[in-house]
Amino acid sequence: MPRILTAHPGPAFAIASALLFGASTPLAKLLLGGGVNPLVLAGLLYLGSGIGLGVLQRITRDDNRPVEAPLRRRDLPWLAAIIACGGVVGPALLMLGLTTTSGSSASLLLNLESLATMVIAWVVFHENVDTRLLVGAAAILAGGLTLSWHAVPTGLGVGSLAIIGACLAWGIDNNLTRKLSATDPVQIALIKGMCAGVTNLSLGLASGAALPGLAQASAAAAVGFLGYGVSLVLFVLALRNLGAARTGAYFATAPFVGAVLAILLLGEHVTAQLVIAGLLMAIGLYLHLSEAHEHGHRHVPLRHEHQHRHDLHHDHAHDPKAPPGEPHSHWHEHEPIAHSHPHYPDLHHRHPHAHG
Repeated sequence: MPRILTAHPGPAFAIASALLFGASTPLAKLLLGGGVNPLVLAGLLYLGSGIGLGVLQRITRDDNRPVEAPLRRRDLPWLAAIIACGGVVGPALLMLGLTTTSGSSASLLLNLESLATMVIAWVVFHENVDTRLLVGAAAILAGGLTLSWHAVPTGLGVGSLAIIGACLAWGIDNNLTRKLSATDPVQIALIKGMCAGVTNLSLGLASGAALPGLAQASAAAAVGFLGYGVSLVLFVLALRNLGAARTGAYFATAPFVGAVLAILLLGEHVTAQLVIAGLLMAIGLYLHLSEAHEHGHRHVPLRHEHQHRHDLHHDHAHDPKAPPGEPHSHWHEHEPIAHSHPHYPDLHHRHPHAHG
């Protein structure tokens, strides 16, 4: 078994997030087939995620021992940008694009989200990448392209440009979410779900669409809770442990999950495209899962707040007000240290590299 699976939780979070989100696509398609307006459905999915996570947070909260760092005032501009890009601009551009673009062309173009996420992470935020990861990411993306290759877009019309814009918005959203990944992922997903849900539902109702019946609305809320809410919580945890580029690569497997589930739920056929896409994605996943990144690196002094246990990077003293037990969350300081061990671009390893 690749070492990363047994020693690091990041890939498991990312793959579980992709599984839940991928499963939500054919389920949402079933709801659309029942006549639910796309914007209203998007609103119900997001509201389901926000309300469901709110209930979950209420049930599991322990005021005596904070396990996750809460969002602070300084985080609000980042959170506002995340909601605007990922919860408002992205869905709005997608709906605009779908009105003038064929489903096959749209599904091909939507693969650009993962590419945008990885390029922004590598070029703007300087996450480390080597040849192995590039080849793995290329294989996963090639699998996604193969899966959705029903027709090549004949030109970049307004609809295609709108979908490309939506992918760029979601790529920015994913990288900005990484900036907040040290904080409570449930809180992030809850606020994003409520804000995006109210916005999309309001736009849908303003356009003249009607609310679905209670059964359809409840089904949409349940799909949204798992496929948007829990999936986003896991995605944030993956960002915390892996960075945006690697998380984006794993998440690019979501369409394959949706295609397999569509076979089971919608009676669609197994095709050569699906088999080839699965093989390409399996190769890409193996290259990422078997990554072993180790070199001498130096940690600069750092003060921050996040969930942690006392380990190699958390050998600090506590004041009397620090919460007992582990894991816990509180402000703590990291002294400068130089050492070598396997690592990934998590909260403590976002250092520059001499290569790549």
